[in-house]
Formats: sequence, structure tokens, C-alpha cells
Amino acid sequence: MVTPEALGASDLDTLVAALATGREMVVLAPNGTVNTGLVTGDQRQIVAAPAPAPAGPPLRQGPVRPKDLQRSRRRFVPPPGFGEALTALDSGVSVLLGAPGTGRETHALNLLAHRHEVSVLEQVDGTVDLARWTPRKRGVHGYLVMDPADPFALRSWDLSRLEATLAEAGARLLMVLADAPGLATAVRSHLGTPVVRHLPPDPRKVFAAHLADLCPHPGTRTRALRVMGTRLSEEVLHAGLPPRHAARAAETVARLATQDGASATGVLNALSRAEAVDLLAQAREDPPLLAHLLSLGVYGGLDSNVVVARADDLLELISGREQEPAVRRTPHPVGTSPHGPLPGILRVLGAHRTRQADASAPETLAFFWPTVGRALWDVLCSDHADFLPALHVWLAGAEDMPDQVESAGRAVAAMATATGGRTLVLLRRLALTHRPAAAAVAARCLGTTAQGPAPIAGARDVLDRWSVADEPALRRAVAYACRPDFGRLTVGQVLRLAHRIVHTPGADAVAAELVTDVLVRRFAAGDSGARQALLDGLEEWTGDDGAAGLVAARAFPGMAGTDLAWWSDRIGSDATAAAVVQLTGHALNTSAAYPPMRDALFAWSRAVEDAPRIGPALEHLFQGLADARQPGFLRWLLAVERAPDLLFVKDAAPRLLTALRTKPPGSTTR
Repeated sequence: MVTPEALGASDLDTLVAALATGREMVVLAPNGTVNTGLVTGDQRQIVAAPAPAPAGPPLRQGPVRPKDLQRSRRRFVPPPGFGEALTALDSGVSVLLGAPGTGRETHALNLLAHRHEVSVLEQVDGTVDLARWTPRKRGVHGYLVMDPADPFALRSWDLSRLEATLAEAGARLLMVLADAPGLATAVRSHLGTPVVRHLPPDPRKVFAAHLADLCPHPGTRTRALRVMGTRLSEEVLHAGLPPRHAARAAETVARLATQDGASATGVLNALSRAEAVDLLAQAREDPPLLAHLLSLGVYGGLDSNVVVARADDLLELISGREQEPAVRRTPHPVGTSPHGPLPGILRVLGAHRTRQADASAPETLAFFWPTVGRALWDVLCSDHADFLPALHVWLAGAEDMPDQVESAGRAVAAMATATGGRTLVLLRRLALTHRPAAAAVAARCLGTTAQGPAPIAGARDVLDRWSVADEPALRRAVAYACRPDFGRLTVGQVLRLAHRIVHTPGADAVAAELVTDVLVRRFAAGDSGARQALLDGLEEWTGDDGAAGLVAARAFPGMAGTDLAWWSDRIGSDATAAAVVQLTGHALNTSAAYPPMRDALFAWSRAVEDAPRIGPALEHLFQGLADARQPGFLRWLLAVERAPDLLFVKDAAPRLLTALRTKPPGSTTR
């Protein structure tokens, strides 16, 4: 109850009006009694009808925060054409065209604030209908409209009214649009307003401006620049770097430069990790963005078509997967992103298109900072481990092309390293997906992690188990891992694993062929010590009547065709001679290996004309083969008689044939 003592009579109407907006009954009863039943006495009863709350328009503009504007002005680097843009601003309404993500908004704010020491600016939402919009009477120096929905909806009379009201208010309005071919001409023709283009400022100048603001003390700034060094400066602040990245680099350098032991490598690692953390957090709930981010992390630097196609494959996988709902959660339809088509996605991800000097080379996609791709795996494994199973399935689907296999295998290895080997349990499923490149991708991982700067013991265990596995795909993966270009395994490890592969029951011809190819590749890529170790190992295999002996016979001719200069120095040496005689005779005695071994010996013999020093070594080899009295060598000597250009061997052939025929051969042809 409200009494006259508590409320003056003049306030009654105000109170009634205020309470009328509710749904309750208001009773004013001076000197009366109010109860929940019948009301009597000198009373007034007002029943308030429900009234809707006033629905004012949503807030569509607001002030630019003074501290943000001040910081923007302190760190601003005038881009090319800043003076012309200031002149254009005098018309009252003007347009700035530029690519998103290149500092357009910073440029626009500084244009509007330029003539005022203390400037008051407001930002107008791009959805506002400028034909009906009116500036404030006074007190605002400039209005910024970012990406208006339809600037062509304005007519000449709308612009006339805008210019008049802005002039009366002493303000300017600047519309910022994303540049597109022909847009400048269309805007000038339709609106008749000045149009200026925004070009991004030099990233080094942006970095310097931000660093000067963050480190005002000259000594601190000098130390920061010394820590950065020339190498980091060139690697981080390269041409074309967006201003946002240059600013982030300055912030990281300023923060770390004051710490003891700060280094360029530490700055780069911190910078890359911070970028990776932000990107993954932003992409977590946006599958298209996430798919492109991870595809760039794996295939960055390759053909843009590869990056996009693999991103589409990953998007399809994570959008249809039920076992990990955290990845599948999405507020956007599959295949779309709030960042629009590929250019918008690349801008958000800090990536760009690049073209090689060769015009015929394909366009590539990559992060502005390639080290972000490496940091991505550390952050992914520590903060987003629920993605890892799906990623292994996806990486198994790489095309069977060397560059894609290398990229996918490197990513799997990075995850294994980042988790201390825990993700190796996912490798079996990857290798057994029956995709053409799956075994090779798994091999890249195993070859890298089993014998690297920080070897993972679990990888060596996997190699051992898979080398005798029932599944051919797993044995093939081990064979691939033994290749010199797939990892860092030693010759001893390679020989042991290769022997296990070919001796496993059920070993197929494909595995034997892979092992043969691996041994030849290892020999071609190895130094003198590695080559000798391979020859010694294969010499032992020649005593095996099974698959190992056949592999030794087929591998040696390929080795003999490698690096003639090396062979000319080694054929007759004490360390190599016995192994060469044994392996050559073994290959000549093996039907499958005879043709390539025959041709290799022909090549050595023909080389004597150009490299006479190989002659004595060959004499030593042929005499050893004759003393061993192998039938394959006899077959080869008979072939020499039908080869007219083998002058060096023809001279020695009669003597060698006589030596061979004094005794029957000591073995049979396989």
C-alpha cells in the first residue's frame, strides 16, 4: 500500500504510468483498506492492460575505443598512397578498396583520425542502410563502415543528403570494401565519390613501429633486434607478410628479448607455437577451416590442388565420423565456412598462394611462416588428441606420389615424436587401410622415428614385429622403411630386417622385390663404409639356398652398375675382392640374375678404354672367378666371344676358358 505521506499527489500519475507496463493490478486507497477480497472505501482501482515493451532498433554503431585508437595511431605505418587518401577524404564520403587481412581497417582509422590530436570515431555496422542513416549532430570526427552490404543501393540524392549532414556535423564517412577486379571503376561510376586503393605497408616497418611502441627504451629495443638477428628477420619478415603477422612477431620478440638465453630459434619456436595454438582454437568448431589448416600443415608447399583435395577428403571424414563427436560438432553446413571460399580461409590461416619462377610450375599453398606447420603437431597432440585417430586414417589416403608420401609420413612421424611414441599404436590401422600409399606412409614414420636425433624405442619394436607379420602390407612397410630416403636406419639394421622379411613364411615376390630394390638404393646412397658393410652382409647370404640367396643374387648386379669410379678402386682391394668374386659368381650362377650380371661385367670391361686403371682390378676379378670354376662364369665367357667390342676380355678369354676346363664346375645353375 502507498500512502500520501510516502508519495506526493503530483507523483501519482507518474507512478501509475510506470506500473502500467506490468501485468498486475495497482490499487491506490488513501484511508481505505486493501485486501485480497472485496475493496471498499474512498478508493481508485486501475487495471493495467498488458503492454509490449518498447522495441527500439538494435545498436548498429558505436565508438571506437579510445585506447585501441591511440595504440593504432602510435603503431601506424602509412601505406603507399596515404597522402592521396587524405585528400580524397575531404569530399565527405569516400571509399577505400583493399584485400582483407592487409591492414585496411587500421589504414581507415588513421585516415579519419589524422587531423585531430584527440579524435572521436565511430564504427557503423555494414548492414546499416546508409540511405536512412544520419550522423550525430556534433562531437564525432569520422565514421567507418567496414564492408557495407550493398554500397550500390545508394543513389545520388542519398549521397547528397549524406554529404550535407556530414558537413554540418563536421565529420567524414569512409566505406571500406574488399577489392575485386573492376570494382573501383564501378564504384566511381555509380557513386561519384573518390576511391582510393589500400596497399599493405612494408612488414619490416610494421614490425619496427610495433617494437618501438612495445620497447620504448632504446637499450631494450637494441637487445631485441640483436636477438632477432639477420636470419630470423629474413625468415619471419619476408615480403608479402600481412601486418597482423608482423605485429605478432614484434610482440613475441619484445616479450622474449628481456629473458636470459633468448635466441632467434627460441623466438621463432614461440612465434610458431602461439600461431598454431590460435589457429587450432579458432578452427576447432569449424570443420572446413580445420580441414584446410591440417591439410596445409601436411601438404603445405605442394600444388594447391593437392592441398585443397586432401582438405576435402579430411572434411568428408571428420564430418561423417561418429566415434569422435567433438570433431564432428559444427555450427556450419559441411563444405561451408563462415570465412567463405578459399581466399578467406587462407587469410584466416595465415597462408598464401605462391608461384615458382618457372611459369609452367604449379601454384602452391603454404603458411607465411612454414614453421607453423611443424608447431601444429605439438599443439595438436597436447591439446587436441581426440583428432589423432582420424588423422592417421586420413594420412593413409595420400596419393602414391613421392612428395605426398613424404609429406604424410613426416606428419605421422611428427605426431609419434610429439607423443613420445604413443601414437604408434595407430600405425597398424594406417598401414592396413589397403590404400596404395599406406604402407609407404607408415614406413616414412618408422624410418624417421626409429633412428633419429631423438629415437623412439617403440618404433624399433614395431619394425621387428612387422618384419615377420602375417600381413604382407606390414612387411612391405618395413621394407620401405629400410630405404635410405625413408629414414635413418643403419646398414646393420637394414640387413637384419631385410633378412627377416624374406625368410618369413608366406613372404611374397613383392616383398622380395622391395628388399632387392632397397639394397641397391642403400648401396647407391651409401659411403664407402656402408657399401662395404652391404657387400659383406650379402656375401653371407649367398650361402642361403632360399629367398635370401636369391635376393643377394638379384641385388648385386644393380650394385655393380653404380659408381664405376668407386668400383675401379675397390674390385681388387683386399677388403672387397673376396666378396666381389663370391657375389659375381653367385649372380652368374642364378638364372634370374644372370642377364643383369652379364651386362654389368660387359660394362666394366668396356670401361677399360676410358679408365685404364680398372684393368688390373678386372684381371684380378676374372682370375678369382676362374679359380672358383663356376658354371655361370663359363657361360659368360662364351657370351664374350659373341660380343665384338669387348677387346679387353677377348684377350684374356682363352686363358680363362682353359683354367675353367681343367676341372668340372663345382656347382650347378639354379
